[in-house]
Amino acid sequence: MTRALITGVTGQDGSYLAELLLSKGYEVHGLKRRSSSFNTDRVDDIYEDSHEGSARFHLHYADLTDGGSLATLLYDIRPDEVYNLGAQSHVKVSFEVPEYTVDVAGAGTLRILEALRRTGLGARFYQASSSEMFGSTPPPQSELTTFHPRSPYACAKVFGHDITINYRESYGLHASCGILFNHESPRRGETFVTRKITRAVAHIKFGLQEKLYLGNLDARRDWGYAPDYVRAMWLMLQQDRPEEYVIGSGEAHSVREFVAAAFAHVNLDWQDHVKIDPSYFRPAEVDFLLADASKARTRLGWEPTVTFRELIPIMVEADIKKLETTLNGGRSAVRRAVLAVA
Repeated sequence: MTRALITGVTGQDGSYLAELLLSKGYEVHGLKRRSSSFNTDRVDDIYEDSHEGSARFHLHYADLTDGGSLATLLYDIRPDEVYNLGAQSHVKVSFEVPEYTVDVAGAGTLRILEALRRTGLGARFYQASSSEMFGSTPPPQSELTTFHPRSPYACAKVFGHDITINYRESYGLHASCGILFNHESPRRGETFVTRKITRAVAHIKFGLQEKLYLGNLDARRDWGYAPDYVRAMWLMLQQDRPEEYVIGSGEAHSVREFVAAAFAHVNLDWQDHVKIDPSYFRPAEVDFLLADASKARTRLGWEPTVTFRELIPIMVEADIKKLETTLNGGRSAVRRAVLAVA
């Protein structure tokens, strides 16, 4: 049975990747940070399903800021594949906590690579690079495009990308980098702009919110569906030769287009509800990202299955369903309380 370790397993990509690997018969181990609150909602169902069956999904405490814990975890698990998805990945927040962002997303990559080298396990390694590394470089962006990072997060990702290539060339590690463009889903964190939009649409539809405050509506991004993108991660580690791959749809749309489509899905005019808040603008903006993923299509046989126009209804409907469940649960709780008093 192939064994995989995923850092950042409790995030959007980590949870979808865990599901994919389990469907392929893997034993999956996930790294999670110790916290005073639970943050495992994306993988709770996976954990329960696994432990009702053959217990092929396991969670472990470790931290990308602690090289010792990483080396111990690698030695104990002895994975065949390692997927490094852990990071402080919110671009705007990286301007507010730059040192922490660089420590986790940049130096954290070095720590896990060094732990792999020292343990000598021979595991194949995937590094989650980011389209944010391209920054202000004109599109379209491919594996040969020059990086021009415009945030502490992007700078940290450039270091993680380059140090992965360095360890591959220096020590013969089977290490690949996926330069993933924006990819979304109902599991996207609520503070990220796409999920912030679809969540607000659901709340406005139910009369629980009146306004949505956003920043730069003119920024253009290449958006895709997260489950498609984790499939690309897996395909990279199945290749005989480790390389870099850009993953994206090849289409760019503005934040304004995303907003308009999300509100239109519930028959609302976005201009009645959206207000611009300058505090959401980045100190250095990234205006236009557009993927040239021809290498991935040719070498990996990878193609996206969900389009931009299909992605938005998936996310809006998921947030509507989630809110309906919450509201129904709340009403039930009120009824139970009334009956108890009576």
